[in-house]
Amino acid sequence: MNFCCCPLLVKYIINSKKMEPAKVTKKQFAKLGFDKEETTLNTLLANYHVYYQKLRNYHWNVKGADFFDLHEKFEALYTVATVNIDDIAERIRVFGHTPLSTMQAYLDNSEITETGTDLSPEEMVSEVMSDIETIDSFLVETLDTAAEVGDVATVSLLNKMIKDIEKEHWMLSAFSGR
Repeated sequence: MNFCCCPLLVKYIINSKKMEPAKVTKKQFAKLGFDKEETTLNTLLANYHVYYQKLRNYHWNVKGADFFDLHEKFEALYTVATVNIDDIAERIRVFGHTPLSTMQAYLDNSEITETGTDLSPEEMVSEVMSDIETIDSFLVETLDTAAEVGDVATVSLLNKMIKDIEKEHWMLSAFSGR
């Protein structure tokens, strides 16, 4: 007899050589701070979007001796950001809410701000490092909120993002000598 180990698909459990219906506690989908004033996931989403757009800006406009290294690094970072943005927006939808989706909404709800196109490579790296620190703090705050309400899926998702973004910060620190 084959049994699936996925708790959502398990209908019966074996107990003393007989099948008994599993006792299942219905999950209550918690709202992670979703109200009209403040939404932890939407704030994270807004910051990630502005960060993403800055990375595109820097990818297109970096100049100088480190052009090839930074051009590729900025592309790698915005590629990861794209996936994370989608994952965050989909978590918002899981809870029955609408993710922010306009540039104005992102700018209005983000602590990360836009920059021009005329930054030096060193200034670009410094901006990216600062933005990573901001995103990391929002990731941790959102993870704490998710943990408080028992949302293990969001905790798992954010743990991976935190691990990855902190590694990128370390690598950029080593690159810039900070």
